[in-house]
Amino acid sequence: MQLSLFSISYAGLWGQARLELPAFIAKAAELGYSAVMLAGKRPHLAPLDGSDEQLAALQGVLAEHRIACGAVAAYVDLAPSGAAEVPYVEMQIGYVESLARIASVLGAKYVRVFTAYEAPNQSPHAQWALVVRTLQEMCDRAAADGVTLAVQNHHDLAVHTTALLEMLADIGRANCKLGFDAWSPFLRGEDLYAAARAAAPHTAITTNADYIRLPRFRYEPALVNYSRQQPDLVRAVPFGTGEIDYEAFFRGLTEGGFNGLATYEMCSPIRGGGDESNLDRYAATYVRWMRERGLR
Repeated sequence: MQLSLFSISYAGLWGQARLELPAFIAKAAELGYSAVMLAGKRPHLAPLDGSDEQLAALQGVLAEHRIACGAVAAYVDLAPSGAAEVPYVEMQIGYVESLARIASVLGAKYVRVFTAYEAPNQSPHAQWALVVRTLQEMCDRAAADGVTLAVQNHHDLAVHTTALLEMLADIGRANCKLGFDAWSPFLRGEDLYAAARAAAPHTAITTNADYIRLPRFRYEPALVNYSRQQPDLVRAVPFGTGEIDYEAFFRGLTEGGFNGLATYEMCSPIRGGGDESNLDRYAATYVRWMRERGLR
């Protein structure tokens, strides 16, 4: 596997320290990563800012630090809009097409995409058909740049592994693969080994972070007691110290034949705070954990 660091980890969100892309790329190389995944939005790699000059400069930084751009991450929600006159889906197709061009220039093979959050009062079957058609068109446009889309198990629609594999078959494009992660099936109660083993033959990238669940309760004064609240609060912790069974997850992936891009991310508040030194500690822990198990 090729170890990659996601730039969103240093994008200044969720209270974290912010680095510009050149500094982030240098940081990833310093921490032992051989690749990066770049967030396809501000403050990092938004198409609006992706001039030829900026891309040429990024190519130089990647070459200087001998690190590859493995993937570019798109942020989409392919649900139908309440404002039917606004072409939201068309805008997102154009956005992903632009990121595919950028990815090609930077030598990245993949653009990570999502499906859709379920929309109120919309038929799940109609939403499914819309997402399939949209991803098909995105794939066809990305193919012109030699880029493959990786659909992440993140948004509501087709988030379960069985459903995701069904959607992948419906899309039916050679340049459509999976971006298969552990945290989502873990939180939803899937068997991590079985899910990873089933998804592995179709998986191009995996994005990893470790979490603990913090149970929530609400005090009920009339009962002098507490009522259990769902779902739990989730908090990111150093890799290998949380509740996600990554040993089982990676065993399933490797037995299924996956040997692609394994990316670490910090995309939520993390234990210890968001100062740069703590981010560095988390990112270095992932590299060490993966190397100790021969997953590099």
